[in-house]
Amino acid sequence: MKYQTYHIESFGCQMNLSDSERLARQLESLGCVQCDNIVCADIIVINTCCVRESAENRIFGHIGALKQLKEKRPDLLIVIAGCLAQKDQQQIFKKASHVNIVLGTQNIDRLAEIIQDNAKNKRVVQSDAYADDGLNPNAETARHSGFAAWIPVMYGCDNYCSYCIVPYVRGRERSRPPEIVIDEIRSFVAQGGLEVTLLGQNVNSYGKSLANDWNFPRLLQQVNNIDGIERVRFMTSHPKDFSDELIEVMASGKNICEHLHLPVQSGSDDILHRMNRNYSTVNYRQHVKKLRSSIAGVSITTDIIVGFPGETDEMFEQTLAFMAEINFDSAFTFIYSKRSGTPAAKLTQQVSPELKKLRLQRLMNLQNEISLQSNKAWIGREVEVLTDGPSKSDPNTYSGRTRQNRIVLWSALPSDKPGNIRKVRINSAQTFLLKGSAVSERN
Repeated sequence: MKYQTYHIESFGCQMNLSDSERLARQLESLGCVQCDNIVCADIIVINTCCVRESAENRIFGHIGALKQLKEKRPDLLIVIAGCLAQKDQQQIFKKASHVNIVLGTQNIDRLAEIIQDNAKNKRVVQSDAYADDGLNPNAETARHSGFAAWIPVMYGCDNYCSYCIVPYVRGRERSRPPEIVIDEIRSFVAQGGLEVTLLGQNVNSYGKSLANDWNFPRLLQQVNNIDGIERVRFMTSHPKDFSDELIEVMASGKNICEHLHLPVQSGSDDILHRMNRNYSTVNYRQHVKKLRSSIAGVSITTDIIVGFPGETDEMFEQTLAFMAEINFDSAFTFIYSKRSGTPAAKLTQQVSPELKKLRLQRLMNLQNEISLQSNKAWIGREVEVLTDGPSKSDPNTYSGRTRQNRIVLWSALPSDKPGNIRKVRINSAQTFLLKGSAVSERN
């Protein structure tokens, strides 16, 4: 059968979004074009996440709903890719016999090959996270944007946080060669790209698998120096590997955005030890102090988990106090989710679901207050915004992000378009965004 259209749905982190761009490019190499309506697609790819049980359950429900489409169109090709595919390939086939291909994280660059080589029998499993690396460091992508790009600099993770499934589904750390990363960014900028986000489960470990003295600060500095680049971001940083050298590069790089996502996960040293995070709240405070003294106006965001096994009321109160002390600009907050196969799943003293929910609400209430006050500090100031485009609710309202990664909304001017760099004067603030008036395009 000749496949003409494809539809990809991505769940989870930015690395999954980047993987979806690689999958899209392969499908386009077979002559397929993207289809926004899943009902019309000849190939459906679900790129999955399994970091949390709730996300996994939603994805299995989504996969099950595709059965009706398959019954109506038997030639429909259904592909399940990503972390859930790596973790539960046999379960997917058992629960969803209508699925054709299950593609683990180490084999995403083989989708086109598998489609071509298995025209009749597509129930294929290629999913060993610890096999020789099957990822192509030169893989091409079909970018979601013409002006902003996800650029993976490394794959996998060696940290083995006790709650996290990622090392088991993404494999060990492997750094992409720096010349390949830099050439990819140069090519993107030559085509009109303005912003890149360097991706890794822990970018601060970059270079450890390379046979030379490359590290992440050196790579970041090289990317900052690429002619034509406007904004450089990166995520995610692990506090245990965060360095003064990285702060120095961030402070001196004119194109490196004044934003750092630095997951702390808990404000209790006892819980951090149970999580196998390998740093203390003292270490984290030192990083924040150096960042704020070196980089004017730096925005610091974080991740926090509540209800980790053994978390007492006192430990939770320590986390609240730590949040109030650090004053994060925003935080992604999560209830601990037991993941089979991780050490934390075997820990005793599991916290009840009811108590987890109560703690999460208190955590969110505190962070929302802090975020609102942080945003109010921008009222009356002019900010530089990279335009994403019209908002989903109102085509006359445009949105974009500041260098500090704050969302800004404003009434569109005739010259507004995605990729513009616009000056906006901030008039009001909400918990999760700023509102303002367009001043001018940047000269």
